[in-house]
Amino acid sequence: MSEQDNGQQPPEKKEKRSLSLNVVSNKEHRGFGAGTIDLSDVACVMIDKGEAYIDVGAMHAKSKIEKGIKFSPNKEDVPNGRPCWIVWVAVDRNEEGSYYAGATACPMLIDTEARRGWKILAQHVNNLDYAIKRRFVLDELGEEEKRALKSLLVTNNPDWWERSPDKLKEALNV
Repeated sequence: MSEQDNGQQPPEKKEKRSLSLNVVSNKEHRGFGAGTIDLSDVACVMIDKGEAYIDVGAMHAKSKIEKGIKFSPNKEDVPNGRPCWIVWVAVDRNEEGSYYAGATACPMLIDTEARRGWKILAQHVNNLDYAIKRRFVLDELGEEEKRALKSLLVTNNPDWWERSPDKLKEALNV
């Protein structure tokens, strides 16, 4: 005899709420997860072999160059790694229009052949936070990387570049 045959209802399962990072684009969000970070205005730029390109997968460490790579916090584990960068770029809007409001760069070493890599996850998280807070941390980039990033930002939207703070333009002026 089933539970329904004897008039009993099956026990209700309570929905369990996970405590993961919620990405919300509605700034008026209230309720569970309120106070989470709004990442809707942040782009992920990868710089690899002198080329800069947007890769949305980087937001979850699944960029083209990160896929299939086992990361270590020790540089010594990646002796043949090539230098790559992730640059977090925040976009904001004022009465004139949108502009690049924050940009921070994080180094990585990638050895595609050995499928090994190095990065400091805490630095990636902190620099993402700095970009969201409208800061510019680009001093670790070399001249080639700065040129590639500037070219991408200008090409992506020349108007945004023109409206961007002088601090960004000076940081990428090589």
